[in-house]
Amino acid sequence: MAKKEKGARAKLREYFLANVGKVLTSDELREVAGISEWARRIRELRNEEGYQILTHNDRSALKSNEYLLENSKPQPAFERAISKETRSFVLDRNGFTCQMCGAVAGEPHPYDTTRKTRLHIGHIIDKSQGGTDDPSNLRALCSVCNEGASNLTLERPSALKLLSQVRRARGSEQVELLKWLVQKFPKQTREMLED
Repeated sequence: MAKKEKGARAKLREYFLANVGKVLTSDELREVAGISEWARRIRELRNEEGYQILTHNDRSALKSNEYLLENSKPQPAFERAISKETRSFVLDRNGFTCQMCGAVAGEPHPYDTTRKTRLHIGHIIDKSQGGTDDPSNLRALCSVCNEGASNLTLERPSALKLLSQVRRARGSEQVELLKWLVQKFPKQTREMLED
């Protein structure tokens, strides 16, 4: 009887768990996965299995092509629950077009001409923030925008705008933000405290 070959997600999970606490690069993860959609499998490990795989968005010490699993114990994860019918409805409603950059399914991607546009379903309000899988909270996103590699149509908020939003938040949420900032910028935090 032939052995069943492991899928890319299983290979990546095994590799991360064998390298807990070690910074891994996108090149080595791509090679481990053996597929072009390796970044999607990492998102699945985060979102569906609850592994806290960190990137430069979480820690300033990490470069944009680096990943880190600090702890082998997964956190509670969200189930993937978008039905095929809902997916079809959202894609049709959005004209099979990315709602961030305007790329059309099957055509060469305007910001990455090396690949054709593939559409995914994304949440407007993330499930971790209380969003639902209701079609009104879903939109079509191309793989480039969904991976966060090219949020070119969105303006980045200024420091003034961010501060005004933080001031409006409850104290407990401000403390959570502070914890996250201290984790993301440990060196800068130490330097500020020493001054």
